[in-house]
Amino acid sequence: MGEIHLALIGGSGFYRPGMLADTGDKIIETPYGEAAVVIGFLEGRKVAFLARHGKGHSLLPHQLNYRANLWALKSLGVKRVLATTAVGSMQPKFPPGSLVIVDQFLDFTKQRPLTFFEDGDVHRAHIDVTHPYCAGLRDELVKAAAKHGIPIHAGGCYVCCEGPRYETMAEIKAYQILGGDVVGMTGVPEVVLARELGLCYANISIVTNWAAGISPQALTHAEVVAIMDENQEKLRRLITECLANAALECTVNCCYLG
Repeated sequence: MGEIHLALIGGSGFYRPGMLADTGDKIIETPYGEAAVVIGFLEGRKVAFLARHGKGHSLLPHQLNYRANLWALKSLGVKRVLATTAVGSMQPKFPPGSLVIVDQFLDFTKQRPLTFFEDGDVHRAHIDVTHPYCAGLRDELVKAAAKHGIPIHAGGCYVCCEGPRYETMAEIKAYQILGGDVVGMTGVPEVVLARELGLCYANISIVTNWAAGISPQALTHAEVVAIMDENQEKLRRLITECLANAALECTVNCCYLG
């Protein structure tokens, strides 16, 4: 009961999920800097919660210490990670308010530390990310949604941009041609770093707006927060159900590194 196998990374608008009991704050020292984690209990299971953007959303996407965050979770003994991200939609089938369990990504970031491997270890550094998100954890999310009657989209391609600006209309058109479905600023390198550490990882993308050129109005962070607030309870029910019943070890061997 005391081991921490499960973790939740909260993105924009999901800073204190309110689903954990007997919580305590912990600062973890890592080779990459400090990471702040909240540890609590969910239906008898010990769970770690990490607010991706820090207290009060104090960090922008390009400022995040992704390596410290993932290293901290690994050091706690975490094996499986759920993460939420707020995204814009590039496809009519994903209107604002939709929940998308993405299964692929396109990376358009430019200046972030992308890996833990910095010593030329060719045999370990070239990891397989053909299927970057844990299929087992994604299936568990889909089952949790079905149990509570929560509409969900099982599959989609997440496009990660550098930010902090929003995208141009031309960029969104290009991403659509390449097969992108939703666009955000934080999904990469988080998912890759999780794979490098041998962590199961699944992403719940919450559509908060139409992307540039599709939206009838200028894009603002206020719009993101408003839609997130409207979907808080639905998101809490989904995550609570999944974490309360998820396997504590990977069921599909997604994080095998050889």
